[in-house]
Amino acid sequence: MLTRLATAGFSVVELMVVMVVIGILMAFAVPTFTEFLSNQQIRVGADAVISGLQVARGEAIRRNLSVQVAIDVPNSGWVVSESASGTMVQTRTHEEGSRNANLTTIPNGTTTLTFTPLGGVTGNSDGSFSVQQIDIDNPGGGACQPSGPMRCLRILVSGGGSIRMCDPNLPVTVPPDPRACP
Repeated sequence: MLTRLATAGFSVVELMVVMVVIGILMAFAVPTFTEFLSNQQIRVGADAVISGLQVARGEAIRRNLSVQVAIDVPNSGWVVSESASGTMVQTRTHEEGSRNANLTTIPNGTTTLTFTPLGGVTGNSDGSFSVQQIDIDNPGGGACQPSGPMRCLRILVSGGGSIRMCDPNLPVTVPPDPRACP
């Protein structure tokens, strides 16, 4: 009597079907994942700059003296230091997670912002204009559009020292969307 031995494993046809299904799923997932990564790089860059601004403002209040933050435009790095003495408080390089974030400041070409001991914004010690707005995008991710895949961000700094991140491409609606820039 012949007995058939049980064989374990998959046939070539089964393996090919699985490979085709994986290939189809990857074709749909890769473009979406690329957009996600581009948006995350923008978000990480914006969060890094906000962190530097908050450190500078907090140190100005804590030390009871003017503290400035110098932003490494067009990268997302920054250096926080005392305005009068130049003593460095804290630093961050753009290689720490946001290499592809691109910054643009307004007024154009400004790189420094100085906080007073009360947390407000004052003129820089060198007489240059203070940064009032920072736009963050990802040059490798495409153009920022209201309905597009790229979601660029903007950081606004008021004269009172308030720091706010918003989406410049969202329309102003009634009631106002808190994510939209004023």
